[in-house]
Amino acid sequence: MARYESHPTEYGERVLDFVERIPPGRVMSYGDVAEYLGEGGPRQVGAVMAAWGGGVPWWRVIRADGAPPPGLEVRALARYAEEATPMRPGSDRVDMRRARWAGPGAEGGPGR
Repeated sequence: MARYESHPTEYGERVLDFVERIPPGRVMSYGDVAEYLGEGGPRQVGAVMAAWGGGVPWWRVIRADGAPPPGLEVRALARYAEEATPMRPGSDRVDMRRARWAGPGAEGGPGR
C-alpha cells in the first residue's frame, strides 16, 4: 500500500494548481493534465488526485473514455449536472469531444 506524505510534493502542487484552473463544465483526462504540465503521466496524476485532490474540483479530471473517477461516480455525476458538463446521450460518461478543455487561454474555444 502506498504511503502518502501529509503535504503534496512539488509535482503534486503543480497538478493541484492546474486542476483548479479547469473551468466549470469542462474536463481533462489524467493524461491531458500530465501532457499539459510536461511531466509525469496519467498514473502519477491519478496518484496526486487520490492523495490530495479533495480540495480541488476533482470531478473535472477523468479517464480518457469519459468515465468519472472510480468510486466517486455518483458524486461526480451530480457535479456534472450542476455544471452542465456535456454528457454522452443515454450514458453516465462525459462527452470528451465537447467537454475537453484545451488549457489556459482556450476558455472560449472548442475542446482539443
